[in-house]
Amino acid sequence: MMHGPTPSANIANNTQYANRFFVYEVVGLGQNGFSDQSEAPVRGSGSVYITVPYNRMNQEMQRITRMGGKIVNITPLNGNQNGQTATQTPSKQDQTASTTKSKSKRKSKEKKKSDVPVNLYKPKEPLIGKCVENRELVQPGGIGRVRHLTFDFSDYDDFWYVEGQSIGIIPPGKDENGKPHKLRLYSIASTRHGDYGDDNTVSLCVRELVYQHPETGETVYGVCSSYLCNLEEGANVTITGPVGKEMLMPSDPNATLIMMATGTGIAPYRAYLRRMFKEQHDNYKFNGFAWLIFGVPHTENILYKDELEEMQQEFPDNFRLTYALSREQKTADGNKMYIQNRVAEQVEEIWDLIQKENTHTYICGLKGMENGIDEALSAEAQKHGVDWPEFQKSMKKAGRWHVETY
Repeated sequence: MMHGPTPSANIANNTQYANRFFVYEVVGLGQNGFSDQSEAPVRGSGSVYITVPYNRMNQEMQRITRMGGKIVNITPLNGNQNGQTATQTPSKQDQTASTTKSKSKRKSKEKKKSDVPVNLYKPKEPLIGKCVENRELVQPGGIGRVRHLTFDFSDYDDFWYVEGQSIGIIPPGKDENGKPHKLRLYSIASTRHGDYGDDNTVSLCVRELVYQHPETGETVYGVCSSYLCNLEEGANVTITGPVGKEMLMPSDPNATLIMMATGTGIAPYRAYLRRMFKEQHDNYKFNGFAWLIFGVPHTENILYKDELEEMQQEFPDNFRLTYALSREQKTADGNKMYIQNRVAEQVEEIWDLIQKENTHTYICGLKGMENGIDEALSAEAQKHGVDWPEFQKSMKKAGRWHVETY
């Protein structure tokens, strides 16, 4: 069992990160009330440069959005800028150096977009990241603990990943045999550019494993999940990877994605959806259709609920969100509503969609969830005179059927 200190509530307590600043290049504000009242210079192109401390990045993003602005670039500001006002313009030398580094790193990653990085860092020579965010995703009244963690790897220019991959975490300490703990794999919950858009972070969605020992009745906590859920912001983390090609996101911007998840199986889909709908890319603009069927016990257990529902409202023609709340919703015959029941309810439409050659179907979450989904689709296939195992095999061969359960 591993217990650590409770994660700090404010990253500003970590001096190293509290003193770190980033420069937002914002368009869309123009000569409006916001820019008129600030000291931020407005270029002829309409760009405003705003210097933001690390611990206020999310709040500033939200404020800029409310003002009608759009962030088109984020670059780190070199040097210790503590004491600058949030709207002070960086020196031309600092701005050029940081922008060049950011563009160089992104260009390198985009250039390799047809490749998939695998095991850039291995257990014998791991990457040492730093936890910069650790927040609870389960709302009061929900079951268990699930944390959203973000790790900074800005000291490693050669590390990168793509949506649908996993990283390994090696917890500190030794096992019952006196040997170092083995790595545990976790699906990445951020896009290749990270939650802050600077190509320097990777995020995970981790549920703390807690169970009763079958013989002693003792409460047992998962070694790695407990370590991560109790990790302090500012602490170092040993990372390996990335690994995995099974759950990769299709490069076709017109593809249809049917995504089925239970619990933390939402992680790779969060990455897909943020790339589709939250980020802006010159070389990728999603015009297809994404359908997420998400199974959890209670409303309070819907991970990333606000993010998901905001995207559904903003992109109703491209994104559909369906919940299966097992402790709250009932099937037509009065039983609990699990994800396989939702699939059975919608199976005719799902069947039609998977006939398209550019439809990708994903299943991610607890092992065994695929069995009920198979049953529902097999019954529908039989109505059309199709042998489901053979049809499923053809989709796998075409790279359109993706399963990752644990």
